[in-house]
Amino acid sequence: MAEYSSIAKTLMDSLQLRVEPVAVCLTDKAPEGVPNSTQAAAAGCVFWERGAQGAFVTSQKDHGNCAVGMYTHHMPLATAAQQEDLNASLKVFGDLGYVLPQEIAGIPVLKEEPKYVVYAPLASTPMSPSAVLLFANSRQSLAITEAVQQVQPGVPPAMGRPACAVIPQAVNTGRPAMSLGCCGARAYLDVLTDDFALWALPGARIAEYAERIKVLVQANQILTQFHTLRRIDVKAGKSPSVTDSLVRLEKIGN
Repeated sequence: MAEYSSIAKTLMDSLQLRVEPVAVCLTDKAPEGVPNSTQAAAAGCVFWERGAQGAFVTSQKDHGNCAVGMYTHHMPLATAAQQEDLNASLKVFGDLGYVLPQEIAGIPVLKEEPKYVVYAPLASTPMSPSAVLLFANSRQSLAITEAVQQVQPGVPPAMGRPACAVIPQAVNTGRPAMSLGCCGARAYLDVLTDDFALWALPGARIAEYAERIKVLVQANQILTQFHTLRRIDVKAGKSPSVTDSLVRLEKIGN
């Protein structure tokens, strides 16, 4: 998995990420040598933050405290209590006007039921990821957005509740998606502060995204200098042409 270590380094160095990229691996067989999750989680999204710290494998029962997360991940609600939790959640969502009844069918759900989900830092993932999660602020998201548009032209969706639906969205479509989180994820995750969002990038093309992100971060840095110089010059009463500004930028670079 040395390839993923290099990809993770490219993403970390280019974007200056605060949190390691997290590999989410959907599998029917638990990989050997990967420890089981031993800490209870109030919601499946908690595993994302833990996955940045080290690799572990979860079974469907580990997700049992979050009926909504089990729903989006196509996990069977095996007990009456879990089904009751989902029904109660949907009822309160509806009563609050948080989720309208007609919206439920549009919430992304994994097409296939995973028996296990492995979470790990991308750099040390024990298997190929189904999706890679990036916690990014708005400046970092700018480069990510520009990169994914070049790899797969189109506008990536910006999603709201539930945050966990961003994983089936990316896995089902094979296209990146950004989640602005949900109030639940923001309550459970320390990393998902007000200035951060979550990206899910399909694992199969993570190398392509990383390379384009690297190029676009560098381009943004140079163009930021260019625009900053023009702002200074115009504020000083000048009217520089683009060529003038490029020449000045080159002189500063030398």
